[in-house]
Amino acid sequence: MTTAKILLNTIESVKDFVNIVSKFDAAMDLSSGRYIVDAKSIMGIFSMNLSRPMELCIHDDGAEAGEVLAQLQGYLIKE
Repeated sequence: MTTAKILLNTIESVKDFVNIVSKFDAAMDLSSGRYIVDAKSIMGIFSMNLSRPMELCIHDDGAEAGEVLAQLQGYLIKE
C-alpha cells in the first residue's frame, strides 16, 4: 500500500484527478478525517471537504503506484 497527501481544491482539479486515477486498475481510496471514499468516484470526492488536504491510499505496491504518483505530481503535497 502506498499513501500520499493531496489537495483537490477546485472542481477542475477533482475532474482531472478522477480522469487520471480511473486509467489505472489498482484500487484507490481518499480519506479525510474519518471519511473514506473511492478515489475514482467523482461524487464521493465532492462529498468531502475540498479545502483540506486528503490522503490518497493506493492499494498496489508495484510499478503502478509509482506511475499514479508521477501523473499526480501537481496535486501532491510535499511533507
